[in-house]
Amino acid sequence: MKTIYLFIALLFSLTSCLEIIDDLTIKNDGSGSLKYTINMSSNKIKINSILALDSLDGKKVPSIAEIKDKVEEFKNALAKKEGIKLVKVDQNFEQFIFKFQFDFNSLEELQAAIKMVVQEQFKDKTIKELNENWLSWDGQKLVRYIPDFTLVKTKELKDDDYEATKKGTYTSITRFERGIEKAENTKTVISPNRLNSMLRSDVHSILQNPKSMQNTIILTPLKN
Repeated sequence: MKTIYLFIALLFSLTSCLEIIDDLTIKNDGSGSLKYTINMSSNKIKINSILALDSLDGKKVPSIAEIKDKVEEFKNALAKKEGIKLVKVDQNFEQFIFKFQFDFNSLEELQAAIKMVVQEQFKDKTIKELNENWLSWDGQKLVRYIPDFTLVKTKELKDDDYEATKKGTYTSITRFERGIEKAENTKTVISPNRLNSMLRSDVHSILQNPKSMQNTIILTPLKN
């Protein structure tokens, strides 16, 4: 999931070469936690040069203080949503590494909270991609993919920035309390203890085919 739309949209306006890791843990009862890391340390020189500008391509370049305020605003809004708790954000503006982490009571509440925050922050009720559900869990089968609304901002990238997305990577990790029976995406890597799975791709390939990261993971039945 890779998914926190507000911050990704902001970062894509600065650079397209980045590493994203979404790390989702799901317990047997459907609760869990999400860790989301955005790492742009390899491109920090370019980012600092952009942040030193007043504007770029006719658009105002946000200051570090403004970025911090937006992230804090997102954090506080998410923490107020039903079923969401223990929201933490770590911002490293020297290496440009940002980490989000929070717990949720259910995947339904997780999706609902993110959708509400996106709508509130952008004040846009017409983001059609928000109508989709990118996570589905019935206690034994998980269906997940990268939500399309996290990719909307990339449509505004210039050709050279779009080409640079080939250098970016997206890693999707899913952890469970019991073993994985099978995963339908053939690129899935399953850990030796079968409790964790991983999918990885470059950002460019995902933009070409957002559903390439889609996966259905089936767990072993719960023991009585």
